[in-house]
Amino acid sequence: MSFGEIETGIPVLGAAKIKSPIKNWQSGVDSARFVSDDDRVLVDVTPAGLEALCRANRPFPSFEMAGPREKIYFDPSKLRCALVTCGGLCPGLNDIIRSVVLELYYGYGVRRIYGIKYGLQGFIPAYGHDVVDLEPATVVNIQDMGGSLLGSSRGPQSIEEIIDTLDRMNIGILFMIGGDGTLKAANLIAEAIREHGLRISVIGVPKTIDNDIHMVSRSFGFDTAVDIATQAIKGAHNEAESYPNGIGLIKLMGRHSGFIAATATLAQQDVNFVLIPEIKVDLEGPHGLFTKLEGRLKERGHAVIVVAEGALQELFRSEGLRTDASGNVRLHDVGLFVRDRIKDYFKAKGIEINLKYIDPSYMIRSVPANANDSVFCGFLGRDAVHAGMAGKTQMLVAHWNNHFVHVPMALSAGQRKQVNPNGKLWSTVLGATGQGSLCNPSD
Repeated sequence: MSFGEIETGIPVLGAAKIKSPIKNWQSGVDSARFVSDDDRVLVDVTPAGLEALCRANRPFPSFEMAGPREKIYFDPSKLRCALVTCGGLCPGLNDIIRSVVLELYYGYGVRRIYGIKYGLQGFIPAYGHDVVDLEPATVVNIQDMGGSLLGSSRGPQSIEEIIDTLDRMNIGILFMIGGDGTLKAANLIAEAIREHGLRISVIGVPKTIDNDIHMVSRSFGFDTAVDIATQAIKGAHNEAESYPNGIGLIKLMGRHSGFIAATATLAQQDVNFVLIPEIKVDLEGPHGLFTKLEGRLKERGHAVIVVAEGALQELFRSEGLRTDASGNVRLHDVGLFVRDRIKDYFKAKGIEINLKYIDPSYMIRSVPANANDSVFCGFLGRDAVHAGMAGKTQMLVAHWNNHFVHVPMALSAGQRKQVNPNGKLWSTVLGATGQGSLCNPSD
């Protein structure tokens, strides 16, 4: 991937002229705590990438470092903020809400903080959803709860109605927590706000349990997902070992990217076969999954298979595409498909198997964040507040090259990060499982 031509500038609503109250609420903090827009994080730090930019005599693209600014744009005593969570549930949503509210309230002294219920529906008067007043007492223990305090929904809503609601509520900063569809909507909302001449900051916090947002090295909820997925793998392995010709089959999240399946496999190395969307797999034939699975059972008497939900979807193309309310393609249930095909294969060969199928997907999505994700969410939420208070807009807070940075929404929206078939992650998975290629040679 070439980073030479990307645009990393962050729009601002205007000059930041108000002295930040941050250093007054914690004694002993001086200007060293503050971050300047001149503090940058290189986008590409690989030797090959830096060498290519040097040879081309191009500047090194870099992101603004996230963190509190010495001067802010909004007057905290007059500011109103709104938070909304959109799309599917993900561990850490409540941690993000909590950290945003506490930083606004205690860090900057903002007292008017509103939670928009049930995603973008909450902006549309026809739905009649209530607005939640958010303060420290409201969010004090929500990090121990799964789901989202504010609820969520899918599907597009009228941008004009959303803008009208923001204007009527006199909102200054809108925090949108969601995945790729939410970031696309946030980008459209920010564009419409600019066209209407309104001074409203739109700050995105990227949310995807699949860890597949472009230009975001790590997303919250992923660490928790891998944690719970490893428990499912342990269970599948125990089941498989306990029966003759036992097979444990686990379906994990990963619509377009196999990061959870690959990482959980390395975290709990009881897996023999991993199927992810990025890697072509043949089910039948001399090098296909079924042949290698049969060989594994003959040799060891049991096997464990992990399949990401987006794997093998090319096998269903003849059935046409279906979409959900948000316009996402409805995936065919590859877990049940593989389960049934394995059973049919061994039945036809007269080989008795004992197959146990596990799908922990919705349990994983709705649990509270683990300790690592909770800490990570705290950083994301606080840095989102710092960015909004400084008057920045149409951006998201992301983790990149071990730093929290500001990324333009347009740079991430509509693109996906995927497992590199030739990269270290997948090569390590192949080494851990020993599965090799599951593709038959081309004629």
